[in-house]
Amino acid sequence: MNIAIVGTSGAVGQELLRILEERNFPLDDLVLFGSSRSAGTTYHFKGKEIKVKELQHNDDFKGIDIAFVSAGGGTSIEFADTITKHGAIMIDNSSAFRMEKDVPLVVPEVNAADALNHPRNIIANPNCTTAQLVVALKAINNLSPIKKVHVATYQAASGAGAAAMQELEEQQRQLVNGEEPTISKFAYQLAYNLIPQVDLFTNNGYTKEEMKMYNETRKIMHSDIEVSATCVRVPVMRAHSEAIWVETEHPISVEEAREAFEKAEGVVVIDNPANKEYPMPIDLSGKDPVYVGRIRKDLTNDKGLSFWSVSDQIRKGAALNAVQIAEYLIRQ
Repeated sequence: MNIAIVGTSGAVGQELLRILEERNFPLDDLVLFGSSRSAGTTYHFKGKEIKVKELQHNDDFKGIDIAFVSAGGGTSIEFADTITKHGAIMIDNSSAFRMEKDVPLVVPEVNAADALNHPRNIIANPNCTTAQLVVALKAINNLSPIKKVHVATYQAASGAGAAAMQELEEQQRQLVNGEEPTISKFAYQLAYNLIPQVDLFTNNGYTKEEMKMYNETRKIMHSDIEVSATCVRVPVMRAHSEAIWVETEHPISVEEAREAFEKAEGVVVIDNPANKEYPMPIDLSGKDPVYVGRIRKDLTNDKGLSFWSVSDQIRKGAALNAVQIAEYLIRQ
């Protein structure tokens, strides 16, 4: 297998390098691409130094089997034909193609087989908050179809990239030293604050991020499930958290839900309130699974359940999910 990464210098690109090495991904050659600014930079992979090539409209992707693309929607749209024209499968981490009818949107624990039908040689990775959500929802949906989901997200700075993480660190240092905090990546100071806006607002009062959760969940789960989300940026460095309420067609007990989560692929249960044990981002950054805890009945709805979820959005929400898609394709 000849593999390419487009957008190597970004947070997801760097995570892709780590995950490919950690999982001993079966590859013969790895080619790294970046912008003109990144071209010439070298990265270590399995004891070798690999130099980043400038992404251009040429035949550099000839012989590439799978290209992991994480360089933003504009780049994905501009270079999709260049990347795929010689047969490479493009696994794209941007939102550019997610809702296109002829592009599968895949979370392997939920709808892996969708990846096999890719007429444009493009497979889309979902939004990070959606990926985390649907892995957990699948376990419940297997017991009884889910009709409605309400979710509030608590999204780490890393969801906005490496520069956003640096800004949060810098703000904390500045505030401790009595300095005016630098505000660039976010509309407001994130340190010691919450920002109830992730992405731009749409005409219905929801943000694009919130609408992604609505639309992408339905596509991935092949369901008319209704999702109402409120997405909040929080002063956490890495790993997103979600408070989730679901309404199913038939009542499900807490015991049934916990057993389903424990058996679910990609899910780890941490749920022992008596000992104050529940998922927290401080413990779970850099980990692969979707963690679930605080499983309980919804007091307002006999057919409702509530639970809490934490997952590293750079891994399961982006890089790991893409690698899992590639691994599935190879197995098939």
